[in-house]
Amino acid sequence: MSAETIEKAIEKKPAEALLSKRRKKLVTDPLVDDNPITIQVLGICSALAVTTQMKPTLVMAISVIFVVVMSNLAISLLRNTIPTRVRIIVQLAVVATLVTLVSEVLKAFAYDMYKELSVFVGLIITNCIVMGRLEAFALGNKPYDSVLDGLGSALGYSWIILAVAF
Repeated sequence: MSAETIEKAIEKKPAEALLSKRRKKLVTDPLVDDNPITIQVLGICSALAVTTQMKPTLVMAISVIFVVVMSNLAISLLRNTIPTRVRIIVQLAVVATLVTLVSEVLKAFAYDMYKELSVFVGLIITNCIVMGRLEAFALGNKPYDSVLDGLGSALGYSWIILAVAF
């Protein structure tokens, strides 16, 4: 190898800032410009079902934020090890595990809310927003960016259902 080739191999790109312009867009675009409910028309069923009162809507919003962010993180961490043939099954297993966790926490600490939302919390497993972000973003991006993307999409969903409930 020549000295020039070695020098180029040693040179590294500067690390991207934690909240660079591109990364800020991962969080802010789904709030308005690419909102999962208003623009992409995803997650409408649960959005309409839980918006009769503010408290269950807030609990559902927090639940979706947790599930989307954590599933994006998990799938992004596993992205290089998941065989293509079973990627949907793995995604469903991750989401189902997180939804079960949310359901059990509600059951243990907010039983009345658990009874009110139990069916809808279970439907997070099949929510197009969750599966869409896993398939479209988390499978092809690094964990931090996937967390930001999940946070942005979940916040976009959340502010719409909270506005409707209000």
